[in-house]
Amino acid sequence: MAFAYNYMDMRLTDSVYAERLANNHFQYEPDFQYYEVEDRTMRYVEMGDDSLPLVMFIHGAPSSSAFWDGILQDSLLLSHAKVLAVDRPGYGYSGYARPVTSVKQQAAMIAPILKKKREQHKRIILHGSSYGGTLVARLAMDFPELMDGIVLQSASVAPGLEKTYWISYPTSHFLLKWLVPGPLQVANAEKLSHRAQLEAMAPLWKNIDDPTIILHGGIDELIYPENAYYAYDKLKRVGGPFVDLIMDPNREHDLLWNRRDLIIGSILRLVKR
Repeated sequence: MAFAYNYMDMRLTDSVYAERLANNHFQYEPDFQYYEVEDRTMRYVEMGDDSLPLVMFIHGAPSSSAFWDGILQDSLLLSHAKVLAVDRPGYGYSGYARPVTSVKQQAAMIAPILKKKREQHKRIILHGSSYGGTLVARLAMDFPELMDGIVLQSASVAPGLEKTYWISYPTSHFLLKWLVPGPLQVANAEKLSHRAQLEAMAPLWKNIDDPTIILHGGIDELIYPENAYYAYDKLKRVGGPFVDLIMDPNREHDLLWNRRDLIIGSILRLVKR
């Protein structure tokens, strides 16, 4: 049980995380930044050339910015962009185990990073995976002027079209949730409020005016493929932004591990667009 708790922290200290990122081809040193928002300390890590466009990565649930350690070191990506990954509220070192179930509130808590970086980078691309895709969509709805393109990867955006495991219900009860590691407590809280959050976002898709690429696995049994078609239908409108949907028919909820070429290629399409 102690091993499980340690493993399921799903976060890396600055020093351990820096060691993992140190092997990048360009020998860039990661820079860890902290800021205060809504009585909470938030953490993000950035790495690369300040003169290049910026790509921000937002993780799913349960996870942390450490989820991106491999992709942050990608040589092709680093040759075209500076990279940044943030710990979402409740994960990593952004108020560990303290959930924020409001997607609107989470977007407002991450927006200060984009406002700061907007002064430095002429182009900013956001990439969100799974629940991180939910948050990227909300950021694009509420702060479209702070970015120049978004990638929604295996993103949960359609109300009710995702798998909820039965164990999420009893382990969210106050008598039992102490048995569950912090990231899973936060993920449970987010999962059980997700449908209502997505329903609140439904009328806001018209606010998105940034080029968008949607990536999904055709046999994804966690976040169903219908989510990708939902987002495409919401964005594909006359006079709307550029939008492209790429469905890999043979992949599940595993594009990051098995289709990194597709992810990097999609990001670079928007970086160069």
